[in-house]
Amino acid sequence: MTELKTFFQRLTPVSPESWERFAALFTPKTLQKGAYFIDDGQVAKEIGFLEKGILRAFYRNAEAVEYNKHFFVNPCFVGGYASLITGRPNQIIQQALTDCTLQVASFRDIQHLYPTCPDIERGARILAEQFFVQKEQREIEIVLLDADKRYQLFKKEFPQLEQQIPQYHIASYLGITPTQLSRIRRKMAGK
Repeated sequence: MTELKTFFQRLTPVSPESWERFAALFTPKTLQKGAYFIDDGQVAKEIGFLEKGILRAFYRNAEAVEYNKHFFVNPCFVGGYASLITGRPNQIIQQALTDCTLQVASFRDIQHLYPTCPDIERGARILAEQFFVQKEQREIEIVLLDADKRYQLFKKEFPQLEQQIPQYHIASYLGITPTQLSRIRRKMAGK
């Protein structure tokens, strides 16, 4: 719970009273490697704070081909955000790539704090703004940058992941094949 407090306090100052009410909403949860935090078609109800581990966010097309959209590396918040906001079924699956430890809370319970805990609401708004900026930046990278540049950005954003997750997940995230990723890695190693 200490990591959650440190993370949230970096977003915005939170009064001791608000923190006590906010922290009381969370309970510990573990996910084994391969387990889902949220699956396709579920309506999201919970938000999680990833204390330890790595999750991937991905979608699966009609032909069952998977496309990695994002990696969550602790410490960070996870959850089917669009589903939480709209109440519609989730489309972006979140799966543990390693064993994970989280703190989980009902999103509705957190929202109920907003009228009396404006500092918590402010933190949630700042977090949503950060997610929006990340999403827009990622969209720009996919469209405007070549695979070499996207790989360089991946290494900068997720320096520890390359040794911890399968290469095919990285290739999917970059929008290339594993063979193309191998070529890019060989080319960069030769520089």
